[in-house]
Amino acid sequence: MTQVTTDELIQADEAFAGNRLLSTFSREARALIEPFGSIVELRPGEIVLERGVQVASSLFPVGPTMVSLVVDLGGGRSVEVTSIGREGAVGGIVSCGHAPAFSRAEVLVPGLAFRVPMQALEDAKSRSHFIGNLFCRYSDYLLSSVMQSVACNAFHSIPERAARWLLHVQDRAGDRIELTQEALAGLLGVQRTTVNAVIR
Repeated sequence: MTQVTTDELIQADEAFAGNRLLSTFSREARALIEPFGSIVELRPGEIVLERGVQVASSLFPVGPTMVSLVVDLGGGRSVEVTSIGREGAVGGIVSCGHAPAFSRAEVLVPGLAFRVPMQALEDAKSRSHFIGNLFCRYSDYLLSSVMQSVACNAFHSIPERAARWLLHVQDRAGDRIELTQEALAGLLGVQRTTVNAVIR
C-alpha cells in the first residue's frame, strides 16, 4: 500500500479548491476520484491531446492554467475553437465511454492540473448521479462556448475577436500572459501581420 504524503494531500486540496468543477464535489464524490488522480505540471506549448488519439485521462486545470482546443486546417494553419481553464476539464469529461480526441489540446498558460485516468472517471460517473449530472451540464456549457466562438468568428472583426479572446484569458489567467504574436495569430486563425496591426 502506498502512503500518501502530507505534500500530496495539500496538493489535492489545492486542486479541488482551484478548479471550479472539482470545488463542487462533496466529500463522497471526491473520494471516488481523488485516490486515482495525480497533480501534474503542464508546460507551455505541451500537447496534452492529439486529434484521433484515444483519450487516456482527463485534466482539470488548476488556478491560472489554460489549455486551448485547436483545429488544424490545411496549409499548416490552425484555429482555436475554445479554451479551458479552472472552470472545466479537458479530455473525456463529456464522452460516454472511451473515444478519440476530436481536436488537439495545447497548453496555453502553464501550471498545475489534476489528472484522472479515464477508467476511474467513468467509474465515478456511473456510481455518482451528482458527478454524471455535473459533467453533462459542463458538456452543455462547453458546447455553448464553442457555438459562441463560431458565431464570433463569422460576424466579428479581427480586433473584436482579439479583444474577446484577451478578456477570456484575463478572466482565467489574470492580467499577464506570455504569448508570441505568431501564437496569437494561430489562435485567431489569421496572419501574423494582421495581429501586428491589431495590437497597435
